[in-house]
Amino acid sequence: MKNLFNPFNLFTVKNAYAASAASSGQGGWEGTLWSFAPLIAIVVIFYLLVILPQQKRTKDHKKMIDSLKVGDEILTNGGIYGIISGIADQVFTIEIAKDVKIKIAKNAIATKTSKS
Repeated sequence: MKNLFNPFNLFTVKNAYAASAASSGQGGWEGTLWSFAPLIAIVVIFYLLVILPQQKRTKDHKKMIDSLKVGDEILTNGGIYGIISGIADQVFTIEIAKDVKIKIAKNAIATKTSKS
């Protein structure tokens, strides 16, 4: 009796079929262009959905950091609320409690909060 399913048959080539560009009716460069169309579409969609919004967020965050001044209340990326008491080149000094001041990097600021 012949075995109907042989797992080793999955790895053998029974018939090989090849299609040439001439038999498909497409020219050489047109066929190549259409074969790259899905890849180009994926790159464009990735750019529109991931890269552009990230660039906008980065630009808005930089604008917010540049607009901060002494007396503004901020929230750091670590979750610390404080009031800016000093500004240096790349460092803010913030007061987190009465007479308790810490220095943080400018890029460690998450948002500017409203005074409550």
